[in-house]
Amino acid sequence: MGFDEMDVDTIWMDGEFVDWDDAQVHVLTHGLHYGSGIFEGARCYDTAEGPAIFRWEEHLERFFQSAKPYEMDIGFTKAELTEATLELIRRQDLASCYIRPIAFYGYESLGVSPGDCPTKTAIAVWPWGTYLGEDALENGIDVMVSSWRKHASSQIPTNAKTTGLYVNSMLAGEEARRNGYAEAIVLNKEGDVAEGPGENIFLVRDGEIYTPGLSESILDGITRDTVIEIAEDLGYTVHDDASISRGELNTADELFFTGSAAEVTPIRKVDNVVVGDGSRGPVTEEIQSRFFEVVERETDAYDEWFQYV
Repeated sequence: MGFDEMDVDTIWMDGEFVDWDDAQVHVLTHGLHYGSGIFEGARCYDTAEGPAIFRWEEHLERFFQSAKPYEMDIGFTKAELTEATLELIRRQDLASCYIRPIAFYGYESLGVSPGDCPTKTAIAVWPWGTYLGEDALENGIDVMVSSWRKHASSQIPTNAKTTGLYVNSMLAGEEARRNGYAEAIVLNKEGDVAEGPGENIFLVRDGEIYTPGLSESILDGITRDTVIEIAEDLGYTVHDDASISRGELNTADELFFTGSAAEVTPIRKVDNVVVGDGSRGPVTEEIQSRFFEVVERETDAYDEWFQYV
């Protein structure tokens, strides 16, 4: 569904609520030419207690941390961005939605150095269903290992959610879709598993759970952290600093993606090699079920993870 088909009409931009169609920037904006921006992606869930943003404080913290390598002054406090987001959701009358804060160097000059370019900040919210499709949550998806590698943290900071870096994700994802797959898995420069284009990845073997560590050129995903905590609370052993070789993808009992957009999505095949028995595995199903119980507030556990609208 395109934005024109959605019932949304307002965006918060630099301290003001503006009409959706008026939220525009100059064609010579620094961030448009050099990818000099940072962003977040969070979800607000429809719960019995009203709309609730999931792990908003953690998303905001990462947003501000992402700005640091680029010496970007966001110009608004966390409290101000929180109130802007809550008011935006209220104005749009959304029970559930996706939330996209973004900050970027704006229009002033066009050298590679941002110089005196102002930092522009905006927040948009809109309805967004399951990222990889409703069917994917139950039946899983087919993925391929991309020919594109993930950049190393010595080249570009991998712990910052930077706009320009997502060309790497776009290339990997589009390569996969051109070849008939739903998504890609990206290897790091050493040839080990890093992550998906917009997801972290988990592997299950002999009842234990493995996920690449932060030194493997991955983004420190908030849903990744959520799943680690949920899995450990369910009694699983989680190795959250693993190095996973490409070959281990083919011998895994289960694989699944996590992300704010993807939530918890099983992986059914890798390069046409069936994972496990080719269906959502029991560990994935238990973690996925618990995840949705938590985010939809069907349990009182983890209440500190929610910001109610």
